[in-house]
This record gives sequence, structure tokens and C-alpha cells, in this order.
Amino acid sequence: MRTTTDFSPLYRSFIGFDHLAGLIDKASRADKQSSYPPYNVELLAEDQYRITMAVAGFSEEDIDIESKDNHLIIIGTKANNSNENNQSTEGDSTIKAPRKFLHQGIAERNFERKFQLGEHVKVIGAFMKNGLLHIDLEREIPEALKPRKVAINGKSLLGQTS
Repeated sequence: MRTTTDFSPLYRSFIGFDHLAGLIDKASRADKQSSYPPYNVELLAEDQYRITMAVAGFSEEDIDIESKDNHLIIIGTKANNSNENNQSTEGDSTIKAPRKFLHQGIAERNFERKFQLGEHVKVIGAFMKNGLLHIDLEREIPEALKPRKVAINGKSLLGQTS
């Protein structure tokens, strides 16, 4: 039996962390995504990541990737193959029958997979190789948020005398 957790103490105690509490609340809900297609998430370097999805039977034209508002959405839409299976070739009067599977273990169904990206994580690029879709991501921390060294130079720079 799964019970819901009350995150209201987090909202009262931690000012400015309501986004984090909301993410935890969202992740703990029972409505989970489908497990299709299977995927891996790799840490390549300190701020570099790669998502690899098994998309057998899909071509690059069948897949749309969108990055918007810290969300990565990958949509695979398989065109109906009945038209290409029933078309006759020029000069050939025979019509091809639709494919009949004795066993169909390769799923070619449409899918939509969503990922929540952390702050400052950007999609760098994507490529397909051997039936796998690879999406590269990188965390780009703005200069204003990076730590900086402060030199001690012996006097105040504010112009005040003491």
C-alpha cells in the first residue's frame, strides 16, 4: 500500500525551495511513464550527460526532440506501413500483401518520453547509431554564478577612509 507524503513542512521551513519540493512531490506520484522505449542516462564528465534510447525500427524522420522550460520531450511517431506494403512497383502488376508476423517482438508503437532537466542543463545535440538515439546534454553554469577569488589588496575600494 502506497501512501502519499505531506511536503507542507518543507514549504513552511525552506524559503525559495518550493520548486524542489514540487519536484519531489511530482516524482512520488503513482502516475508513472511507460517503460517504452528503454533508455540509459550516463554521466560522461563532471557536467556532461548522455541519454541513450533504444528506438529500433524508427528513423531520424520519425523522431522529434524538443527542449523547452527545463523539459526534454522526445516523441516517436511511426508512420503507418500499410501504404508502402500494398503498393505495386512500376512494371509489376502484382500487389504485395501486408506483412504477416509469426512473432513480433520489435515494438514499433508511437511513444512520448519526458525528462525534467536541472537548472542550466542544455541539450547540445543528438545522433542515431545502430538503432540507438543518443542525446548529449551539458550543464552550463553562468559566469555570474561561478565561484570567484577575491584578492586582498590592503585598502578599501569603496573610497572610505578610516
